[in-house]
Amino acid sequence: MSKITISKLNKMKQDGEKIAMLTSYDASFTRIAEQAGVDVLLVGDSLGMVVQGQESTLPVSVGDMVYHTACVARVAERAMVIADMPFMSHGTPTQALDTAGRLMKEGGAHMVKIEGGAPQVETVRHLTERAVPVCAHLGLLPQSIHQIGGYRVQAREEAAAERLLKDALALQKAGAQMLVLECIPALLAAEVARALDIPVIGIGAGADVDGQVLVLYDMLGISVNKVPSFAHNFLQESGGSISGAIGSYVDAVRKRNFPGKEHTLA
Repeated sequence: MSKITISKLNKMKQDGEKIAMLTSYDASFTRIAEQAGVDVLLVGDSLGMVVQGQESTLPVSVGDMVYHTACVARVAERAMVIADMPFMSHGTPTQALDTAGRLMKEGGAHMVKIEGGAPQVETVRHLTERAVPVCAHLGLLPQSIHQIGGYRVQAREEAAAERLLKDALALQKAGAQMLVLECIPALLAAEVARALDIPVIGIGAGADVDGQVLVLYDMLGISVNKVPSFAHNFLQESGGSISGAIGSYVDAVRKRNFPGKEHTLA
């Protein structure tokens, strides 16, 4: 199968073909995910919680991200590899460029992901003007967990929803080539996906977006953390086969069977 590029993802959006995205942190799971047909592998700073046992993503370092990204990128042959920019690694455009440079040059990432709305627009522009592909991230921002006071649905109020849509358009204009929406009402996520030309990937954001992403350990039901309500245990229904579980996830996303109403936030 041909390698997944941003052009391919754009075409999938245009054709209404759902994008299957999953986190991965090492070579072995990457090989299984690729064989199952996952389109995009996100080396998430969620590794701080599911791999390192941290209480949040905040302790994850740039070095951690470079190491795990390299583990994934060495094995990935078809999937696009996106690496998270960890907490306090993109405070200024210059610092962000240095971090992105390491994730791409040392880690082998094809794209970097950065959390935040309006305050990140200039940083996104700075990166994309210097040949760094960027995936933006709006809604629930795990790196801001202490500021927002917990893991809960975002942008429920009209003003917050309008601000999120405005931020999404501004990030696209600044050069972002993908957008992840986390834990926002499904109707708002659908509106954002319609308004943007770039692929919009949801996690706890309903079914009417261009694709889905889950934390690998959540969809296998093996996370040490509380599994969020928008996730589904695909391992349980696959009879204990990891490859079968990931294949079921990809198939469910493609056929629009996941997320269902039970995984959708109001």
